[in-house]
Amino acid sequence: MTKRLFDILFAFFALLILLPFFVAIAVKIKLNSAGPIFYLQKRVGKNNKDFSIFKFRTMKQNADKAGLLTVGMNDSRITTVGIVLRKYKLDELPQLLNVLIGDMSIVGPRPEVRKYVNMYNAEQLKVLTVKPGITDYASILYSHENELLAKAADPEKEYIENIMPHKLQLNGEYIRTHNFLVDLKIIAKTVAKIF
Repeated sequence: MTKRLFDILFAFFALLILLPFFVAIAVKIKLNSAGPIFYLQKRVGKNNKDFSIFKFRTMKQNADKAGLLTVGMNDSRITTVGIVLRKYKLDELPQLLNVLIGDMSIVGPRPEVRKYVNMYNAEQLKVLTVKPGITDYASILYSHENELLAKAADPEKEYIENIMPHKLQLNGEYIRTHNFLVDLKIIAKTVAKIF
């Protein structure tokens, strides 16, 4: 109950404070390229249920048809505004709406797309016993994941064989040890990492 109450209050006041900023970002996105302001993508949440995650659109329309992984900031699918939004993780801010709706928490394992969840083993599937979050240990450690993938000879293989298992290991650690104080520390580390 404490976690959910914190999530609601945090998301509500953050959205209220950030509303003018959201409007400015929306205008920039519309002026920069054709397509919607938000990008909705199906992710897998608690109890293995799909939900639509909100993001500010950072890529050209229908860019996801060319692949789910983004490979560095030089990915030709990313718009010029999208480069800035991704650099400072501003594209993730609309997920505060997911928190208000109840699909996500402020802190929790990052939700994955179904394609990769279908590769989880029994132990890794435990990540679906908790509500996914906007930030977690893996988000902090892999804040430059795109650059890591850009250096890989085979980005898809690198993600599946190395990055994804390590993220899930970190998620398992969070599930075993999380409490309100841990969540506050992760929020503080996330903010410090961005700025």
